[in-house]
Amino acid sequence: MTDNAPRGEAADYYTNAPTGQPQYQQAGPGYEQKYPQQPPQYGQNYDAPNGQEQGQYGEKQDFNQTFKLDKPKLNDLWAGILLIAVFLGFAAVSGIVLQGYSATVGFNGGGIYGGGNDFGLDTNTIVLFCFVIGMAFVLSLIYLWLARLFTKQFIWITGILHIVFGFATAIYMLYRKYWSGGIVFLLFACFSLFCFITWIKRIPFSVLMLQTSMDVSRKYGHVYLVSLIGGIVATAFGGWYAITLAAVYVKYQPSSNNPACSTGAGGCGSGKVIGLIVFITFAMYWISEWLKNTIHTTISGVYGSWYFCSHNFPKNATRGAFRRAMTYSFGSISFGSLIVAIINMLRQACSIARQQSAGDGNIAATIAFCVLGCLISLLDWAVQFINRYAFSHIALYGKSYINAAKDTWKMIKDRGIDALVNECLIGPVLTMGATFVGYACAFLAYLYLVYTDPAYNRDGAFTPVVVAFSFLIGLQICNIFTTPLSSGIDTIFVGTAWDPEVLMRDHPDLYARMIAVYPHVQQAIHA
Repeated sequence: MTDNAPRGEAADYYTNAPTGQPQYQQAGPGYEQKYPQQPPQYGQNYDAPNGQEQGQYGEKQDFNQTFKLDKPKLNDLWAGILLIAVFLGFAAVSGIVLQGYSATVGFNGGGIYGGGNDFGLDTNTIVLFCFVIGMAFVLSLIYLWLARLFTKQFIWITGILHIVFGFATAIYMLYRKYWSGGIVFLLFACFSLFCFITWIKRIPFSVLMLQTSMDVSRKYGHVYLVSLIGGIVATAFGGWYAITLAAVYVKYQPSSNNPACSTGAGGCGSGKVIGLIVFITFAMYWISEWLKNTIHTTISGVYGSWYFCSHNFPKNATRGAFRRAMTYSFGSISFGSLIVAIINMLRQACSIARQQSAGDGNIAATIAFCVLGCLISLLDWAVQFINRYAFSHIALYGKSYINAAKDTWKMIKDRGIDALVNECLIGPVLTMGATFVGYACAFLAYLYLVYTDPAYNRDGAFTPVVVAFSFLIGLQICNIFTTPLSSGIDTIFVGTAWDPEVLMRDHPDLYARMIAVYPHVQQAIHA
């Protein structure tokens, strides 16, 4: 089969309506019945002179005109209202515990040393989290800069750094006889090494898709500005969460010499500490996931505009996509983020329980929590996989979360785009990069606790908790920074699944390069 053959095959899938817009024909028995919705109304006229696209009167359209919603409405409104309520609850809890901390700041110390607190997290821990957040911010920026500067080497650099740092962290923790943390990091490093070796043959296709995404980001929209603003907001929220976490212990950790128990609202109690930490951690997961997915949806609008309107890019694409994400799609993004937040909350609890079991020498419980953690991770991967493409679908079509997830999954399976998705490593590579930043933050937290030796952690009881939350902060901040890198690729896959003719007609160079590194693409997009 020659490179030109797919163009003839693709012609069987489409026909030109009187308006000149491409419309779906059947790609197989019953296909049209499965997807009654029309392609995006992107204002193209393929019969225009010289093959140039133009609006109805030749003028450039904005994003809302290009991707017009038939029946605009606030989808999944209940999820959006619930997210706002959770955020307000987080703010209220933070205000209460910070009041207790401020009232006893002298007792908890003014910096790394000098505090009298020997029962729970104090100012020493707040300083630690500030270092962790600073490291996460800097490493995430460097990681994003490396992706833009060394696109071809990016995948190799990420994989090697992730593996080397994982082994280095594990070896050092084992050397320090911190067995639980060392064994966990060693297992993850071995698994990462195995995965990376098996992925080597798929690197050329992934490099091509990443280069395409980066090229578009340099020419269209405000991709890096959105990434920077999102990263700054994520870092600020991470700092707010870290200070609130430490203040919960200061305010409610039961102890005979805790002066905060008699200030402000309520008294001390272990139940309050556990309950509030669970709530604020869940809120942190949900809000940070919402932020990440809002960035993803916004960037998807930019890349969708490029895919469908490469010769007449819409005005205000970034602003229009963001406005839609914050209005009509706010509830849908909140809904999808809620599912991931619940799963991540369970995984975080499992991780802490596993480390504490290992620290207590309970091998059976440690193994059980390891198995449970793997199962939860698989569930998280499956949901994240669907969410990535569902949110790209939402950005262009404005559907509710459930409908977008169903339609996207059916399109991907019926069109064979899952073959392309499986050949692309960008998602796993970015996960490795975020995990690397998480490793660095966890390692920094461990070293900090070892060398500052705070009074509350003389027996090492708080080490698993502090290390786990430091890893979490670094992971989430880097995930938000790097979201635009994968958003473009996800949107290209969704656009290809919906309308492969656009890929072959308007992006012939990309199509030819895809065939060169992955010949099966000719069959994959028409399966």
